[in-house]
Amino acid sequence: MSRPQPPAARPSRRRAGEPGRPASGTARQAPRVPPPTARNAVPGGASRRGGDARIAPATARFEERARAGRRRRWRQAGWGALAAAVVAGLVWLVGWSPVLAVEDLQVQGVSGAEATAVRALADVPVGLPLARVDTADVEARVRTRAALAEVAVERSWPRTVVVRVLPRTPALVLRNPEGQLEVVDRTGVRYGVVRTAPRGVPVVTATSSTGTSPESLAAALALLDALPSGLAERVSSIRVSSANLLTLQLGKVTVVWGGRGQEAKKVAVLQALLGTEPAVIDVSAPDTPVTR
Repeated sequence: MSRPQPPAARPSRRRAGEPGRPASGTARQAPRVPPPTARNAVPGGASRRGGDARIAPATARFEERARAGRRRRWRQAGWGALAAAVVAGLVWLVGWSPVLAVEDLQVQGVSGAEATAVRALADVPVGLPLARVDTADVEARVRTRAALAEVAVERSWPRTVVVRVLPRTPALVLRNPEGQLEVVDRTGVRYGVVRTAPRGVPVVTATSSTGTSPESLAAALALLDALPSGLAERVSSIRVSSANLLTLQLGKVTVVWGGRGQEAKKVAVLQALLGTEPAVIDVSAPDTPVTR
């Protein structure tokens, strides 16, 4: 009998992409080793030299930036020191040096003895730095002079102090119970004693201390303001007993004026009654005037 033959070996199938398996009995090939590259050929060799080449410029840039920053800070410090020195010099020049010290005091608005009095009150020492002159203090001292209605003090660079004043204008002269002649301005302020009344200024006589009160002076001023020029020229005297009792003399006619108020009506009634040639006209109550 013939011996059965072994079945023939089937060819092996490989899937796509699957590494081939060597046939039995064949020697396996050694794995392929990639050739050394520039990156991994020599550790610490050419790759390190390339890194050093890139690091060196960056380090130089950092150092240059640091040096520039230090130079900038030094420049800023230098400019700051220079500015401080300039400011200190200006402060000394303005506040303590004799370059801008007071050399002159000008008084404007008055002259003669009045200007001399103002200059004495101002009391600004020559040689004092102009910036250190206390203008408010100077003004307060000058304002103590009653004859001045307004005062203003200012610096005039480089070396002058200017004092501008406005003197009071006399509105009437008050003969007080002691016989003195006191000048009174339009606001009722008594600001000086004179020997003779200024020309054109009416004289008002206070018959008692009550007649010198601010209210009495205000009533007298209201009377003078109300009189038209034709009547005012005929007034020879005005007497003030109190704020509610003023009397004036128009030639031979005595006029009882009363107190302050209704001035226009009093003037109208007075002008109407003067034609009757009475000795006394009482217009203190203008709605019910009295003549005698």
